[in-house]
Amino acid sequence: MQLTKFTDLSLRVLMYLTQHDRLQPVTINEIAQQFSVPRNHLIKVVTRLNKLGWVFAMRGRHGGLRLGLEANQLKLGNIIFELENTSTLIDCGKPPCALKGQCHLKEILDDALNVFYAHMNTFSLADVVNQQTQSAVISMHQRYQVFLSTQAT
Repeated sequence: MQLTKFTDLSLRVLMYLTQHDRLQPVTINEIAQQFSVPRNHLIKVVTRLNKLGWVFAMRGRHGGLRLGLEANQLKLGNIIFELENTSTLIDCGKPPCALKGQCHLKEILDDALNVFYAHMNTFSLADVVNQQTQSAVISMHQRYQVFLSTQAT
């Protein structure tokens, strides 16, 4: 199973928001620049994460983004399941398969997918953001603050 770019970016956004090392809020422009992604695509990602309650978005001049839940409450399997919206890997009905009803491939793949989600749910967002990742995210935050200060002068 390969994750969509939407899910990949969503996970990166969530990881980026785990660190609270400064007073200023994290903005969409900041994340777009840090991950070199189109702002419009990122807006769609953040909107979905906000609707799911995983990101809290504050509008306005002093607005920004923060996690809507603690990182240890966000289970990776649940995140991937919600964003991928995939409960089956193959559809034997489209186009109709001549082996439908005779073959157990779908059943085996469905079982494997369920095992994947269950395994991923043994990890939370907090588990993903280990010391090394945490340091990298904090460094990204700091680089962006330096970038902003050079833009202001």
